[in-house]
Amino acid sequence: MTFFRKYFSDYRKKGGIKELLVIALPMVISTACDGVMTFTDRLFLARVGPEQMNAAMGGGVTMQMLMFFFVGLTGYSTALVAQYFGANQKYNSTKAAFQAILVTIFAWPVILLLKPLTVYYFEWVHIPVSQMGYQVEYLNVLAWGAIFSMLRYTLGCYFTGIGKTKIVMTATITAMLVNVVLDYILIFGKLGFAPMGVTGAALATVAGGAFAMAILIIAYLNHTNRIEFKVMQSFRFNLDIMKKLLYYGSPAGLEMFLNFFAFSIVVSLFHSQGEQQATASTIMFNWDMVSFIPLLGMEIAVTSLVGRYMGAQRPQVAHRAALSGIKTGLFYSVVILALFLFIPEMLVRVFHPAHYNNVFEQAVPMAVAMVRIAALYVLVEAIMVAIVGALRGAGDTHFTMIASVALHWSLVPVLFFCIKYLSFSTVHSWLILVIFYLLFCTLFFQRFRKGKWKQIKVIQS
Repeated sequence: MTFFRKYFSDYRKKGGIKELLVIALPMVISTACDGVMTFTDRLFLARVGPEQMNAAMGGGVTMQMLMFFFVGLTGYSTALVAQYFGANQKYNSTKAAFQAILVTIFAWPVILLLKPLTVYYFEWVHIPVSQMGYQVEYLNVLAWGAIFSMLRYTLGCYFTGIGKTKIVMTATITAMLVNVVLDYILIFGKLGFAPMGVTGAALATVAGGAFAMAILIIAYLNHTNRIEFKVMQSFRFNLDIMKKLLYYGSPAGLEMFLNFFAFSIVVSLFHSQGEQQATASTIMFNWDMVSFIPLLGMEIAVTSLVGRYMGAQRPQVAHRAALSGIKTGLFYSVVILALFLFIPEMLVRVFHPAHYNNVFEQAVPMAVAMVRIAALYVLVEAIMVAIVGALRGAGDTHFTMIASVALHWSLVPVLFFCIKYLSFSTVHSWLILVIFYLLFCTLFFQRFRKGKWKQIKVIQS
């Protein structure tokens, strides 16, 4: 009872549950829609066959690896925009947003230049031959359309930073609807189109990103935003703000790149064990993504709110915002915990092929065990994302990078040794991964508890 009294007494305070939810709910819906898009790609491809579903998983993770240094770097513009907004320097909010746009435009050709290296990477990690061609094709299409998804993300960071998350939600819902409809048409060959399988799934993803980007550009350039935030005067390089973005954003970008590189190797290690193991791990990672992605919306909201109050020199309110994120995330995670514990086989069989498939049936027991093991850490995820969001919003990005990268890259050799030399099963390998994640969370909790992040000064008021 004491917990609930405390929960509701903080509800209406600055940095409390109510203020957080105003920002968080649209972002939770937005990130959930992103999850639906990825989930739908793999669900529809599962009907075609496990190989194409697994290819979408492997290709998608590799594409994220190529993008995520720049995504993490420009993502810090959320905190930067929020801090300028909190300090009542609205004209600098759009300047920060434009520096992030410049980085995004530079990033696209770099990604295209790196794309051919991924084929050698797939061969190095021994992706199954039946999966390889599909995976390369899926990645190729996503890479050429990456500019749409990256600009959509960068513009979304600006609107999140100033607290206008509803427009981000609207854009993402539109992207989801376009993606799901085109998935059905292009993957299965409806309305006169030939069945395109994994290529159709990638084209649908790119199209959804393009529609979302267009909506955000229109909102960014509308009359009210142009006048209030002096948008037209912001379209120029600003060395001082670019330095801040690079200094505080580069650790986040490097962290995301290195972590997703490590995660890509982890996924490839599971896939290299065989078709059944690849199918079981893909199903597990799909449900893990579904449970985790809405919490990313909470993390973004905490980053924005903490950044705003740190910019306004109110660190105690920023601390309350982080605690509000933890409390709210825990309620969501209890539901996921129950699903993972009590109906894992039902969740796994959602991905059944259209016709009986021996590979899928052999993968089911492994996937069921992996889903149950995942229940060990779903509650910890809610605490984790709120703490990381708070640290990043305050500017404590160098610590988050070092701690996160160290743990992910210590996992890779351990998992490689267990799978390749000790011949651990897929289920036991997954258990090791979960244990590493739990250890990872304790580092961030200790950093948050000590409170050094409250003393960081990113901007001058």
